[in-house]
Amino acid sequence: MPNYNVAIIGGGIAGLSLAYFLSPHRSVVVLEREDALGYHSTGRSAAEFVLRYNAPEVCRLAAISKPFFDQPPQGFTEVPLLKRRGGVMIASSEKLARFEQILAEEREATPAIERLTVEEALARVPILKPGYAAAAFYDPNFWDIEVENLLQGYVRGARRNGCDILERREILAARHDGSGWSIETSAGEVSARIVVNAAGAWADPVAALFGVSPLGIVPHRRTAITVDLPANVDATSLPEINEIDEDFYMKHEGCRLLASPADATPCEPSDVQPEEIDVAWAAHYVEEATTVPVRRIFKSWAGLRSFSPDKLPVVGFARESPHFFWLAGQGGYGILTAPALGALGASLLAETPEPEGFRCEGLDPARFDPRRFQK
Repeated sequence: MPNYNVAIIGGGIAGLSLAYFLSPHRSVVVLEREDALGYHSTGRSAAEFVLRYNAPEVCRLAAISKPFFDQPPQGFTEVPLLKRRGGVMIASSEKLARFEQILAEEREATPAIERLTVEEALARVPILKPGYAAAAFYDPNFWDIEVENLLQGYVRGARRNGCDILERREILAARHDGSGWSIETSAGEVSARIVVNAAGAWADPVAALFGVSPLGIVPHRRTAITVDLPANVDATSLPEINEIDEDFYMKHEGCRLLASPADATPCEPSDVQPEEIDVAWAAHYVEEATTVPVRRIFKSWAGLRSFSPDKLPVVGFARESPHFFWLAGQGGYGILTAPALGALGASLLAETPEPEGFRCEGLDPARFDPRRFQK
């Protein structure tokens, strides 16, 4: 059977970014159960890059990732990976105290944030409904991520380094003979010294197949819809719109408006589909906060965001097995943090120094060690 140093289970952004950074140092295979790479969470992402508004550790991972997005290696992509979008945070009259608190916190970290009058907010976001937003601020540091170009850049680079990326390889069973794994897949067996669990929503079930204790990684469903914009609205000129407590967010998706009720409903790992109630809430927020009439929903979908118990990523070897490595629990930030976490995972597996960005940001990689859940 084919023999590798490392077998990565999962062909989403986590597994493929790791394959890209690790393949210059080790022989690597990526095993993906679906017909296409990035089918689940990666392919259904809202593709947003921000440096704030998340947990402090996630914000530092974003800062570590930013140089890669700004200046990817030569030959990685032919188009920029980030496009500045800007974001407007809005609050209704009932949330003015909350708005002032968040504005003060964010201005301290990002002096470029600009407080907007209601009139200025309406001018910057012409689809806002007059009377809905009582306060607003503009943050220039929102970007759209070119997700497909990022994903394909990782794929091309990994393959150039000799990595095998195999679709339609569902994991059926595994056994360890003391020196390595024999992995039975739906299309034959593969052997590897180390297995990486980058299976996203399926991370805990995959661990069980390898005899490793689950960590409590739970997938959560998030819903989005797209609706038509009025003919006189240029979708590409709209900033992202965020409700102050993330009750909803909206941004352009091609020539249409994408809206999400920012739901996070625990669910089983699956090819998740949107629930009617969540679609209805998304449409409700469009009509409540904007002047866009929802005459039809052009498209609706749901994706999975998988969280560890403390809502932070998990990167490192399992306590009970030095041959089983976790790269999971990105919680909806997998694309945002892929350059940082991919490089960190590669450094741990290849036993090379930790990426420079972690030292610059004062972020200890041990913060993501899976053994934190097994004390």
